[in-house]
Amino acid sequence: MNELAVVIFAFNEAENIPSVLREVRAWLDAHEPGARIVFVDDGSTDGTADSARAALADTNHVVVRHETNRGIGAALKSGVIAAQSRWITFLPADGQVPPQAVGILRAAAVRDGADIVLSVYDHRDDGLDRKVLSWGVRALIRLVHGVKLSSDGPYLFRSSLFVPEDLPPDTFFLNFEFPIRMLAADRRVSTVTVPCLPRRAGVSKSTGIRRVLGVAKDLFDLRLRRFRDGT
Repeated sequence: MNELAVVIFAFNEAENIPSVLREVRAWLDAHEPGARIVFVDDGSTDGTADSARAALADTNHVVVRHETNRGIGAALKSGVIAAQSRWITFLPADGQVPPQAVGILRAAAVRDGADIVLSVYDHRDDGLDRKVLSWGVRALIRLVHGVKLSSDGPYLFRSSLFVPEDLPPDTFFLNFEFPIRMLAADRRVSTVTVPCLPRRAGVSKSTGIRRVLGVAKDLFDLRLRRFRDGT
C-alpha cells in the first residue's frame, strides 16, 4: 500500500491538464516520492483522459474514467477506491490550488496527529453573494449538525475513515458530509490555510448559487440519515 495518493478530478479540462500535471509531478517527485496520482475523468468529452495518460506516463498513477458526468462526490469516491494508500488528498485540475497545498496538509497531519486536515483559502474573490451564502451554509451546519465546519479547499484524510458505500452523495455535497461526520465522531481534525490561484483556462463547472442553495436540503437529509443510523 502507498503512503500517499493525490486524487485529481476533472471534467473537460484538457487545456489545463499538461501544465497542471507537470507541476504536480514535479512537486511530488521532490517532496513525496512514491506517492500515487489518481486521475479521475468525470465524463469529459474533450480528450481530458487521453491528455492525463500522456502527462502521467512513467509515474505511479492510475486513470479512472466515468462514461458520464457523475459529480465531484462520485469522482472522489472512485479516486479513493483506486488509491490504495494510507493517506489521501485531492486537487482540482484547473490549477487553482497549487501542489504546495499537499505539503501544508501533510505537515499539519504530522504536527497535530490529525485524522483529517481541512483547508480554507488564503484569498478567493467569490463576490459578496457567495460569501453571504457560504456564511449561511456554515451557520446551518452548526444549527443542524452541531459542529463548526470551516472547509473551502482540499483536505487530507486517513483512507480507513473514508468508506464510499457509507457516503451516498455523488455531488459536491460529499465535501460537506465527510468532514461533518468526522467532526461529529470526535475525530482529530485540523484546519490549515492554503493558497488559491486564478483558474488557468476554461470556465468553472460549478453551479454557483444554485449549488450552494441546494446544500440546505442536503444538510437536512444528512441529519435524517444520521438519525436513522444512530450517529
